[in-house]
Amino acid sequence: MDVCSGSSIPVVRTWSLPDRIRLSLTAFFFAVLMQGYAQSDANAVADILKHREKQEGELRDPKKSPLEKKERKRFAGLNYYEIDLSYRVKVKLVKTENPSIFKMKTTTSRLPDYIKYGDVYFTLFGQECKLEVYQSPGVSGKPGYEDYLFIPFTDDTNGKETYDVGRYLEFRIPKTEVIILDFNKCYNPYCSYSPVYSCPIPPEVNYLPMEIKAGEKKFRSEAH
Repeated sequence: MDVCSGSSIPVVRTWSLPDRIRLSLTAFFFAVLMQGYAQSDANAVADILKHREKQEGELRDPKKSPLEKKERKRFAGLNYYEIDLSYRVKVKLVKTENPSIFKMKTTTSRLPDYIKYGDVYFTLFGQECKLEVYQSPGVSGKPGYEDYLFIPFTDDTNGKETYDVGRYLEFRIPKTEVIILDFNKCYNPYCSYSPVYSCPIPPEVNYLPMEIKAGEKKFRSEAH
């Protein structure tokens, strides 16, 4: 679920390979990738690959894609860092008491409503980290997204290997306060693919003073 606002043009879906061949190749490379992983790690890798397949599927889908027709025709996949399970971290979620609505800055003049749902605390490569977690009343009011949570963040790869505005993580309201946050699943906002979208800008407090070499890289020459 992308939290950006904008429009897309309905066009015909295209594939660089026939679906059957593409799926066979995916299964083959998945089997090769799984060699050498413990079962729990293999499950994590499978989950990451499933997430990436979903992201790329949405970019190919004319009903969901932020890409223009010409770009969708030549779309060959997103750019990712190699999967690194070191970026799959255990975090503690501390919920905000009595949260209030605030206006979040975006890549345009749009100022959507958000609430600070809480904070996640974790250790990454020996460094203590904290990120704020947000909830959009507009998104959570939609069927199926009542428990949707959102973490926009920046790090030292932005503007170099990753989108300069920042990247996003998302998850659902958990049943426990300790959860797994996987930076291998972080992704670019829609405004990185097209200038017609307006996307939340990560607040300054969500800057991680390190390089997060996980998840999605730059797509192309950026829209903003």
